Amino acid sequence: MSNATDPADLQASTPYARIAQQSAKPAKEGPRGVERIDVAFPMSYTWDYATSRLDLRVLYEKSKDLMWNGTKDLAWETNVDPEGPYIPDTMSPLYGTPIWDKLAKNGEIPKLRRHMGSYLLSNFLHGEQGALLATSQIVNCAPTSEAKFYASAQVFDEARHVEVYDRYLREKYELVYPISPYLKQLLDTLLTDSRWDFKYLGMQIMVEGVALGAFGFINHMTTEPLIRQITQMIMQDESRHVAFGVLALKDTYQDMAANELRDREDFIIEASRLLRDRFLGQEVWQRLGLPQKECEEYSERSEAMQFFRRLLFTKIVPNVKRLGLLTPYVRRGFEELGVIEYENWEPSA
Repeated sequence: MSNATDPADLQASTPYARIAQQSAKPAKEGPRGVERIDVAFPMSYTWDYATSRLDLRVLYEKSKDLMWNGTKDLAWETNVDPEGPYIPDTMSPLYGTPIWDKLAKNGEIPKLRRHMGSYLLSNFLHGEQGALLATSQIVNCAPTSEAKFYASAQVFDEARHVEVYDRYLREKYELVYPISPYLKQLLDTLLTDSRWDFKYLGMQIMVEGVALGAFGFINHMTTEPLIRQITQMIMQDESRHVAFGVLALKDTYQDMAANELRDREDFIIEASRLLRDRFLGQEVWQRLGLPQKECEEYSERSEAMQFFRRLLFTKIVPNVKRLGLLTPYVRRGFEELGVIEYENWEPSA
C-alpha cells in the first residue's frame, strides 16, 4: 500500500496552503505570458571543495545568517493608498510644468502618483527576475566552489525579492507595468552572453549597483512604512550581492588583452546609458494619454530627476574603479553622463 500523499490533499491540509494562495491571483492590470530566449554558456564542475577564497566563503556565511522570510517578516497588514503622496510631489518630473497644472486642475495627480509608483516598482520587480536568472547562470559557470555557494544563496535572495515586489504591486497597487525596453535590452545582453565575467559585471556591478542607489533614495524619501521596510530588507541583500561581484571579479581585468578589455568598457558605458534611461517614464506618459515627447523633455530637464539619475551611480562608479575598469575611455563615458563625481566614494566589499 502506498504512503504517498495526494498533492491536492497536501495543498489543502498544510499551513502553507494560505501562503501559496496569496500568489495565485494576478494583478488586475499587468503583463502576462512567458517569453523564451536562447542562451549558451560553458558550465563548470569544481572538484576541489576546500575553501580557496576566504572572502567569498565569509560572504556566504553572512548570507545564511541574514536570510529573512518575505511572508512572515513584513507588515503586510499595512494599509497602503497607492494614490497617496508618500514621496514628495516635487520629485515628479512633471512637477511645476503646464502638464502638472492641468492634471492638478482636473484632480488627476493621485492617478499620476499611482502610475508613477507602479512604473518604478514594476521595473524593480522585473530587474529582480533578471537577477534571479543571471545568478542561476553564475552558479553554473562560477570557477570556484565558494562562488557557486554564494551565488546559490543569492538565487534564493532574488526569488524572495521577486516574491515581495510582486505581492506588493498586486495587493497594494493592483497594477503592474511591463518591463522597460531599456532594462529588457540590458538583461537580454547579459543573459545571452557566454562570458562568465560579463554576467558578474552586468548583474552584480551594474544592475545591482543601480538598484542600491535607487533603493537608498526610496528608503530616504518615502513615508509609506511597508515599502520602506521592504526596501531596507532588500538593501541588506543587495549590498552583499554587489560585494560578491567586486570580490569575484578581483584582478580579472588586470592583464586582459586590449581588444577584450574594450568589450567590457563599451558594455559599461552602454549599460550605464540604458540604466539611466529606464527611469524616464515613457510608458507612463503613453498609458495616461499625455503628450509623450513633451513629457520626456520635461523628464530630461527636471532637476529632481537629474539628481535621482545621478544618485543611481553612487555604487557603480567606485566599484568600476576598484575593478580597474575606470580607464580613460570609461571615464569619458561617465563624464558625459555627469556621474564621475562618485569615483572616490566608498566601493563595495
